[in-house]
Amino acid sequence: MSANPASATAGKPSGSGFRIPKVPFWAQIVAGLVLGVLLGWLARSQDINWLYTTLDKVGHIFVQLLKLAVAPLVFFAILVSITNLRKVNNAARLATRTLLWFMITSLIAVAIGLAIGLITNPGSGTGLTPKDGKLPEGAGSWLDFLTGIIPENVITPFTELNVLQIVFMAAVAGIAALQLGEKAQPILTLSESILELLQKALWWVIRLAPIGTIGLIGYAIADYGWDLIGKYATFTADVYIGCALVLFGVYPLLLATVAKVNPVQFFKGAWPAIQLAFVSRSSVGTMPVTQKVTERLGVPKEYASFSVPFGATTKMDGCAAIYPALAAIFIAQIFDVQLGVGDYILIAFVSVIGSAATAGLTGATVMLTLTLSTLGLPLEGVGLLMAIDPILDMMRTATNVAGQALVPVIVSAREKILDLDAYHSASSSPIDGIEVRDAEQQVSVPVAA
Repeated sequence: MSANPASATAGKPSGSGFRIPKVPFWAQIVAGLVLGVLLGWLARSQDINWLYTTLDKVGHIFVQLLKLAVAPLVFFAILVSITNLRKVNNAARLATRTLLWFMITSLIAVAIGLAIGLITNPGSGTGLTPKDGKLPEGAGSWLDFLTGIIPENVITPFTELNVLQIVFMAAVAGIAALQLGEKAQPILTLSESILELLQKALWWVIRLAPIGTIGLIGYAIADYGWDLIGKYATFTADVYIGCALVLFGVYPLLLATVAKVNPVQFFKGAWPAIQLAFVSRSSVGTMPVTQKVTERLGVPKEYASFSVPFGATTKMDGCAAIYPALAAIFIAQIFDVQLGVGDYILIAFVSVIGSAATAGLTGATVMLTLTLSTLGLPLEGVGLLMAIDPILDMMRTATNVAGQALVPVIVSAREKILDLDAYHSASSSPIDGIEVRDAEQQVSVPVAA
């Protein structure tokens, strides 16, 4: 067994002085979760207003920092990813297979959501009534979805953070760049540099995730309390169980049977992205990490740079499949509306086709209103779920991001372009060490089995 001498000495103190050992990123996240719960409970039970406000501001600032990079990050990531397809053999085939597997896994996820909802009846015995609901500030519809793709101008989508329109403009720009060929090379070089700059800045925000976790979790506990969460106990458990079944049941099964690779290795490699998604509740904010871990799992960089940004804006098994299926059943039971087989088919259709409406942002309100309006259910039902949405969104987003890394691995394995040596050697190293490991992979000596 041999090892890289440079890596063997990495992390050792250069002098004899005492140095505080570095705390792994996952441990920082766990500590943030625990501390957030304790501070939230303290703020609520002791009615400490300044602590309540502080937790709110800390969580809000962290989310705002993530959102700050969303618009330009999505635009340049999609643009560069489309142009990178020119470096990939059978690009059209890969893109088609990627979209197909997005749809297949979404269909499986929505079926699981519907099955759990029909078995558990999450809306029964909650004590909630239609009077507890209220209309959302904005609602999604198929007309808005179809006509809203094309922006009125190039500025508004960035100022209003309309990710779907940003994706449209980036796709058009990317296709146009491909058609121009060498003439567009200066623009592509600039776009790649800007994308790297944005990703670097986002890494700094990501390092604040443990602090953001304290604020987000603490505020949720302080604001909503355990009593309110108790009313939604069955629904909350359903969402977490449904996501867990997809995350730790369906995904490993697909990896073992379709991709024919070890599922444990996938979770080891993808874990930094999954844990960050759980905390940040943003697929787009997690996208640079998702792409890094996907490449680390052996997916070719040119293909990963297309499939991950594409998935971050369209692949939402948690937010756009499991959640709206359960939510529709929950709201129908609260409002005493009977759903039939046709309604369940409609839920599946909306989940598979309309998932781009979630656009990788925190929350899934647009997707839920789109589902409810399609079924003819009262939109006031959205208000019933807003209180616990942050708690649900953590598990939903973790499932989303895992799926966004899963599909490129499956497609790469099926197309025989997956680097199996890289896949089998992938580890759950901390996020802030990924960049270093990428450089070290070129010179490290793999351990012989």
